Amino acid sequence: MTNEKLDTNQKARQINLDAKRYGTFAEIGAGQEVVRSFFRAGGAASTVAKTISAYDMAVSDAIYGPTDYYVSRHRLQAMLDYEYNLLLERLDKTRGGKDAFFAFADTVATHREGGNGWMGVRFQAESGSDPSEVLIHVRMLDKESIRQQEALGFIGVNLLHGAFYSHREPEALIRSLLDNLTWERVEVDMISFAGPAFVHVDNRLMALQLVQQDLTEAAMFTAKGEAVQWGEVLYRKPVLVLRGSFLPMTRATMDVLERALEQFVREPELKGEPPVVLLEMTLRQLTTGEQIDETDFLNRANMLSALGKTVLVSNFRRFHRLAAYLSRYTKRSIGLAVGASKLAEIFDASFYNEDEGGMLGGLGQLFKNPARLYVYPHFDLPTGHKLTVENFPIPPDLRHLYAHLRENRFILGIENSSAELLTIRSADVLARIRTGDSSWEQLVPPVIAEIIKRDGLFGYRESPVTAARSS
Repeated sequence: MTNEKLDTNQKARQINLDAKRYGTFAEIGAGQEVVRSFFRAGGAASTVAKTISAYDMAVSDAIYGPTDYYVSRHRLQAMLDYEYNLLLERLDKTRGGKDAFFAFADTVATHREGGNGWMGVRFQAESGSDPSEVLIHVRMLDKESIRQQEALGFIGVNLLHGAFYSHREPEALIRSLLDNLTWERVEVDMISFAGPAFVHVDNRLMALQLVQQDLTEAAMFTAKGEAVQWGEVLYRKPVLVLRGSFLPMTRATMDVLERALEQFVREPELKGEPPVVLLEMTLRQLTTGEQIDETDFLNRANMLSALGKTVLVSNFRRFHRLAAYLSRYTKRSIGLAVGASKLAEIFDASFYNEDEGGMLGGLGQLFKNPARLYVYPHFDLPTGHKLTVENFPIPPDLRHLYAHLRENRFILGIENSSAELLTIRSADVLARIRTGDSSWEQLVPPVIAEIIKRDGLFGYRESPVTAARSS
């Protein structure tokens, strides 16, 4: 193969001419466009064993079993299970060992304000091999249904072509998903790789790749490293987010999270329901120079997994963009835990775009749903000044606005903060870790100290005293 970028028709044609690729297409809802691309390209008889469209829910349930949500990962997985197993049952004896089987499926809904759907392929990388799998969640951003359907056809062909010919280079597979498309038309906010073709793939790095390659502004994975989609995690649930570099997670950072959580769960509308807690890292916080060190990223992810938290990787520089994104997936309350020093950024007009309504438009996005800021005191080491919600130096022209937000409980000071933790700085802790100064262990939560030492994270060096004792 050459490095020349193929268009959708050429990709479908290449697959049709590949004598070993043979499989099933199952598309329900609005996603009827993928197999059509293969029929239009010509030669589909050598690729398509069967195609099925199931518009009627009763028909779909009769084939794949009942479900609460038709546009869901659960439904997609049921489709792939059924169609792939049926393909082997019917054709393995006659074509197994010669053909590399695959089952492609999608379940999609289009809407005037944009659509969304799940799409995946289960495939044999080589004839007779155990199957591997790629799943994605897509958002279609065009306003017309016909344009959304066209985009689905493109991305479906790109997914199949990438799985067949780029499975050894998952970053290239991700990069190819938007061939013949732009980010204004389609967003891919979740991708998951599984099976022997991807045994060395870390889905946390693939989430990072989605954001780095501009397929989405944010991607999410669980403490177990499993890729998840926003709606799966946040649907109808309150959510609390803590943004940080987590380099490393210190006792001070942990106190911000725990004290904010204590206040958030006391809000009347939560009625004691525990919220989803997300720890967010932005690309800016992960970048050194112009590069993101993947080992450093995984070090941080491993550390956060020890806390059992879901991790969000984003390209949100501004807090109101994060809040607006969260509001797509839940109408419940949103809490943002921040240090008091971040108030200067939030009330800096230069951080807002005029086409979004400037600062007022941005603050409107930030505080809807409702959303609240839980603000932890910040201690300035050089001056010894403690910055809080109460003494934050708001510019004169914004004092009435700030007072309004405080009086209506959109901005709340965190209660019961620990004075002894206010002087801890991540950069200082990191320096101690790297120089073998064991005093750092008292500045991070015990579970974090354990994993840093066990896995040698962040350039950990054993202190001379400890090394001498163990020798």
